[in-house]
Amino acid sequence: MRDLVSRLRRLPPSCGPVRLVAVDGHAGSGKSTFAGQLAAELGGAPVLHLDDIASHEELFAWTGRLLEQVIEPLRRGETARYAPYDWHARRFGPVRDLPPAPVVLVEGVGAGRRALRPHLAQLLWMELPREESWTRGRSRDGAEQREFWEGWVRAERAHFADDPSRPFADLLVRQVEKGYEVLTGPAGTVGPDQEVTQGDGPSAVC
Repeated sequence: MRDLVSRLRRLPPSCGPVRLVAVDGHAGSGKSTFAGQLAAELGGAPVLHLDDIASHEELFAWTGRLLEQVIEPLRRGETARYAPYDWHARRFGPVRDLPPAPVVLVEGVGAGRRALRPHLAQLLWMELPREESWTRGRSRDGAEQREFWEGWVRAERAHFADDPSRPFADLLVRQVEKGYEVLTGPAGTVGPDQEVTQGDGPSAVC
């Protein structure tokens, strides 16, 4: 992922001193795994998982809490403090710190929503069709989560119908046999120092 890491580090800060990078995509598309690998390549960049911000009662209605607890402190150059949600206990847990690092990743369905885009340095979209993503997610979570997934699919459809992320993605990320293929997204532009082709051309396999 060295090319992608270099690209992200060259971006200007977007949220106070932070380059806030979103990794969005359908549930089950591989966002968490990719964000974890990218964070490691960035030298241990902090990752905010939106599963920690959402809850059973607010699958997508968490914008205000995220802006208040995370975005505004980072914008001021301060450490953000948020209470991650425990999906088993169905309550918010102990407060966790999120420092204003040079690059902070925000990973989860809806990370590229319109309310967050003004604060983003880059929006990455995991390029996997929704039905395939949901099949992977259901397989991962098992039969005990079947009822939850039925509600989730309805909620995700409604969210992206009202507030789509992919049209605004700078880069599309496809998982391939060995690593990931990074493509220019619908909102992406090509500079003279970027090895990225417009449309569906690959930039690199990382």
